[in-house]
Amino acid sequence: MRYAETTAGITVEVEPHFLEEQSSPADGHYVWAYSVRIANHSAARVQLLSRHWWITDALGRTQEVRGPGVVGEQPHIAPGEAFEYASGAPLPTASGMMVGSYQLIGEDGRQFDVAVPAFSLDSPHEPMTVN
Repeated sequence: MRYAETTAGITVEVEPHFLEEQSSPADGHYVWAYSVRIANHSAARVQLLSRHWWITDALGRTQEVRGPGVVGEQPHIAPGEAFEYASGAPLPTASGMMVGSYQLIGEDGRQFDVAVPAFSLDSPHEPMTVN
């Protein structure tokens, strides 16, 4: 499933995938990869400065992650262009969720936050429920 959210002309799309081969359910170790596409639909060039994530497991335990850039980069994204990357997240439970934001800076020097949509981390090791 693909999740998307647009803030100030910047669209963030996320698609998570469960990594069975890197997971060990018997040991309480579950791993997901997620691909991200950040598309600039605004009229100005932007640069991604930092990320801020909240990663929550099925027991409601939340880990907060902050850091510069994404995957070691602080990309510039021109109008009409996009930046894509892939990363991953481990959890001690068979499901969870992630949500976050990116801090960007525009050509005018103004910094602003762009929402990363909440996305579900689902594995085949736990039945899905609708809340």
